[in-house]
Amino acid sequence: LTVCCGSYFRECFTIFLSFPELFEKKNYELRIAGGAVRDLLSGMTPQDIDFATTATPAEMKEMFTSAGVRLINNKGEKHGTITARLHEQNFEITTLRIDVVTDGRHAEVEFTTDWEKDAERRDLTVNSMFLGLDGMLYDFFNGYEDLKNKKIRFVGKASERIQEDYLRILRYFRFYGRIAEKTGDHEPSTLQAIKENAKGLAGISGERIWVELKKILLGNHVNHLVRLMYELDIAQYIGLPLDGNLEEFDRVTKNTQNLCPKPMTVLTSLFKVKDDVTNLDLRLKISKEEKNLGLFLVKHRQELTKAVGPEPLRPYQDFIMDSREANTNSKICELLKYQGEEHLLREMQEWTVPSFPVSGHDLRKMGVSSGKEIGTALQQLRDEWKKSGYHMDKEELLSCLKKL
Repeated sequence: LTVCCGSYFRECFTIFLSFPELFEKKNYELRIAGGAVRDLLSGMTPQDIDFATTATPAEMKEMFTSAGVRLINNKGEKHGTITARLHEQNFEITTLRIDVVTDGRHAEVEFTTDWEKDAERRDLTVNSMFLGLDGMLYDFFNGYEDLKNKKIRFVGKASERIQEDYLRILRYFRFYGRIAEKTGDHEPSTLQAIKENAKGLAGISGERIWVELKKILLGNHVNHLVRLMYELDIAQYIGLPLDGNLEEFDRVTKNTQNLCPKPMTVLTSLFKVKDDVTNLDLRLKISKEEKNLGLFLVKHRQELTKAVGPEPLRPYQDFIMDSREANTNSKICELLKYQGEEHLLREMQEWTVPSFPVSGHDLRKMGVSSGKEIGTALQQLRDEWKKSGYHMDKEELLSCLKKL
């Protein structure tokens, strides 16, 4: 099958040009692989372009070195991947391979020149295609048809693909949220295979799980997919609470739909107590910033709400002004997203945190010399400044000090 990706190739041809020539001289085949093909066929410009080839890593190293092409590192070499630096970009080229031994997390590979065998070991049909630089599509498992029909299927038997790497359960959900058009369009045998193998996720590192889970949380059909995680007994193995608040999760995902929330903002709606955040951190090794955001939302989502009257944003502004913690402004914006306060969020994003206009030096000039008295006076003036909505200037505040 020949696919028209002409405009993309015209833009990138100067970068690609060196590759085909090098490989053709040695009679090695070279094609674009996996996710980049999927994106091109979906009309998207791929973020990363990975290549597959019949050349072995040793053959590629010799070829690139002779041509003066810089090689970046050798971390992926034992799995068949060489990273070449060309035109200020890194390109990963991987030798066709088959999995000899898998343990649900890692695989021992053997190199091959059989394109179908390589496609056979990939996770989903939409990720198993190759694209020649002449526009020829090589599709052994009807991935293009599934992509057009917005269907997510494992290559071959779902249970076999999952048992090769249990993280593929979450990758299935991630790509379902990215590609599928409607909820509930799953093959029953696929869901059964996921449920039977869910426990395998217990052996997957938290860091790998968190990468996939964050993408699921920001994709489509997130309510449906998270409910499936509970129905298929996945939640307990990836750090989610056994009694997750799915009603609150539904409400918050609607609130945040068009507000670009952080993944942690969405996920926190499942949590009932701060220990749920702590347990998630223990399992997934989330960042300190993510953990602090989760704890902040659990603590303040009910009590810190908009004011009735002409200044609805005032409680949030007061909280920021009283806080001594870093990133409070950012946390408040995520809280407003959580609460669905789109209008207040825009106001908050436009609001500049004002600077208190009086210093200890100003008070000393007025004759206040004791450090303790200066501290007390500054606090009194801050209280007056706060009552004014942070509008009083230095002159008004110092005048106020005389009355106090």
